[in-house]
Amino acid sequence: MKSTGMNRHINPNAIESVRPVTGRLRLQMAGAVVMTLLMVMAAPVMAQQTPAPDEPAAEAIPAVASPAEAQAGASAVVFMYHRFGESDYPSTNIRPEQLDAHIAELKRGPYHVMDVGAIVQAIANGESLPDRTVGITIDDAYRSVFDVAWPVFKKHNFPMTVFVSTEQVDTDNSTYMSWDQLRTLVAEGVTIGGHSQHHSHLATMPIAAVKAELAHSAQRFKDELGFVPDLFAYPYGEASLEVREAVLEAGYKAAFGQHSGAFDDSADLFYLPRYALNESYGTPERFLLAANSVPMPVSDITPADYLLQRNPPAFGFTLHGPARDLNCYPSSGVPTMTRLGDARVEIRLDGPVAPGRWRINCTSLGPDNRWRWFGMLYTVPEKTAQ
Repeated sequence: MKSTGMNRHINPNAIESVRPVTGRLRLQMAGAVVMTLLMVMAAPVMAQQTPAPDEPAAEAIPAVASPAEAQAGASAVVFMYHRFGESDYPSTNIRPEQLDAHIAELKRGPYHVMDVGAIVQAIANGESLPDRTVGITIDDAYRSVFDVAWPVFKKHNFPMTVFVSTEQVDTDNSTYMSWDQLRTLVAEGVTIGGHSQHHSHLATMPIAAVKAELAHSAQRFKDELGFVPDLFAYPYGEASLEVREAVLEAGYKAAFGQHSGAFDDSADLFYLPRYALNESYGTPERFLLAANSVPMPVSDITPADYLLQRNPPAFGFTLHGPARDLNCYPSSGVPTMTRLGDARVEIRLDGPVAPGRWRINCTSLGPDNRWRWFGMLYTVPEKTAQ
């Protein structure tokens, strides 16, 4: 059993700017700059690099993977936007020059931008996907999606999915799109997804109220668009096992949260990750690393419920393969990592975390300088067991 101390190490979740370069060197430089800049930032919990006596050194620190491993089978990265060119809301906004940089990267790089519904279907059916498959999603149906984002994505033939909370459209608030505008997007090939009725904190609502929200929004979609969407996104990324089951029972085929990471068929189809993009987390360097990330396949995740029942959380998971330079970064709390054999990872915090949302991101250096990335988001209620 190996227990880590606290070490300052690379955190690829926060990245500053570097001068753009081209090709694989761009990815190497982005990672190198991150390491240099973040040596003095918040300390992650990091696994020891010295192999245990019965652990071969080659498995503890594996060599760069072969091109076959780099393909990573059927996996994908999905990005999440909200607003475009609305600088009064930096936490959910992307500046026009940032969007231009994202488009430029997707155009010049070896990416395959696909409809998110097609990505989910391929993953669910065990079908292959091109390496570096990318999906684009946008939450909340703000008017700037129609005025700013869609003309850009349409110009470059990039499909997008918009998750809509129906009450926000029904209020005729000019901040949001109208049903006529949504019908225009549908006619032009945009995928519409469900996002509840009131954009509510579903994880902490009575389950009967959650089901009522889902039923009401489904009816509004049917009335206005003529169909009920197949995909769902949890408002704020907040879910629970009860809410997950309600979304499944409502007829959705998959659902997305707001936790970071690439995903494959080891992921929960009803709690899929997305990389959130905003003014702070929308730099070209973070976009580059996220777009090139590959899954960190895990199982037996604890806590199993996305709504915390105990605080501090006892977080853990089982790796499905070697994890080179494994690091985990909680959004709050001082962590200690323990490795139980080669596969099991357990993380404990120094005390309870604040009510709201608690995130943890775990990364490992993967093939061809690409990051394996596994994130989770938990809703922390006001009162939990200690």
